[in-house]
Amino acid sequence: MSVTLTESAAVQVQDQLAKRGKGLGLRLGVRESGCSGYAYVIDFADKVDDSDTVFSEHGVKVIVNEDSLSFLDGLELDFAREGINSAFKFNNPNVKDACGCGESFTVEP
Repeated sequence: MSVTLTESAAVQVQDQLAKRGKGLGLRLGVRESGCSGYAYVIDFADKVDDSDTVFSEHGVKVIVNEDSLSFLDGLELDFAREGINSAFKFNNPNVKDACGCGESFTVEP
């Protein structure tokens, strides 16, 4: 099982944690949502639960709960700036389809 961050994503997370003034790292997960089935959930992590798996990349911890781990295995989180827009990009090999708006995705078990 693995979840990785690009250097660009790690720098963005470190900057946001510094502005926030606290936090252990980034929490990633999925929830049922949208027209394709699942959507990503991204938040700061202030603690690690017993059911969490912790990955470390470029000095940043990424925390994933066991319910989301199979959906996110192999995921690479990137951060990209395109013109005036900037956002995290989820490069997930488990995604089989995505809705047209990019809000949700489908995976096959």
